[in-house]
Amino acid sequence: MYTIRPCRKDERPVIAEIVNAAAEAYRGVIPADRWHDPYMSLSDLDSEIAAGVAFWACEGESEVIGVMGVQPVRDVDLIRHAYVRPGSQRRGIGAALIGHIRALSSRQMLVGTWAAATWAIAFYQRHGFVLVSPEKKTVLLKSYWTIPERQIETSVVLVNPPLSSGA
Repeated sequence: MYTIRPCRKDERPVIAEIVNAAAEAYRGVIPADRWHDPYMSLSDLDSEIAAGVAFWACEGESEVIGVMGVQPVRDVDLIRHAYVRPGSQRRGIGAALIGHIRALSSRQMLVGTWAAATWAIAFYQRHGFVLVSPEKKTVLLKSYWTIPERQIETSVVLVNPPLSSGA
């Protein structure tokens, strides 16, 4: 039904299009001082890729309908920029992407998201991630991400224990 594959370099505009279309859900939900339009410019996307974020695509009917990035940072893998086209949401695409990415690594995975993005938090919780305490969140965000203090204040971190080899 869906094909999960690495994104190609020539798909950068498609990645940005999906991220920006899906990120519209944040408008009016996350703090106004954290919203910008576009949510992710091509320049920002290039910076993320240069920092080691590898994007995976979920393809359906010859079209990329979802993307999710993974970034190895020291002893963990960060789930980064997980988005599905608005017209294709709630069809298992995010689940297919996270399942694929989880199967690639036996390391602990962390995801940071906006505290106000309750739908995103619920998605990760359905897939075995658990919220960490506010104190641990701050330590993790400062250790593994390069983000402004205001974003640390308005974010949460979820963790998923590592999978054992062969799981």
